[in-house]
Amino acid sequence: MARLWGGIDARLDRIAIGISGLCLVHCVTTTILLTVISSAGGLLNPAIHEVGLTLAIGFGAFALVKGVMSHGYMAPAVVGAFGLGIMAGALSLPHGDFEIFWTLVGVSLVALGHDLNRRATY
Repeated sequence: MARLWGGIDARLDRIAIGISGLCLVHCVTTTILLTVISSAGGLLNPAIHEVGLTLAIGFGAFALVKGVMSHGYMAPAVVGAFGLGIMAGALSLPHGDFEIFWTLVGVSLVALGHDLNRRATY
């Protein structure tokens, strides 16, 4: 049974890392589009960012807490939670370079937390 949960934990962490990567691609793409074009249309819709943050919190809470329960190390969950907090804070900033910078920092920390979680599981 522990082997089954270990596989599920690793899969959830990989999915969460993939979502973090998609967020990075979204941020960079939006920045490029805003530089080339004056408006990126639907990419600036606040609902996209709110839904993305909700998904990140959901995957993060489930995968990171499950990891702590499996291996007992708090560091991955703390790093991931800190990244989620930075992402949430960045969501409150006006669109621009400052918001993009802090979002990228938060997403990178969330991905690092999931990677640490995945490594601690094995």
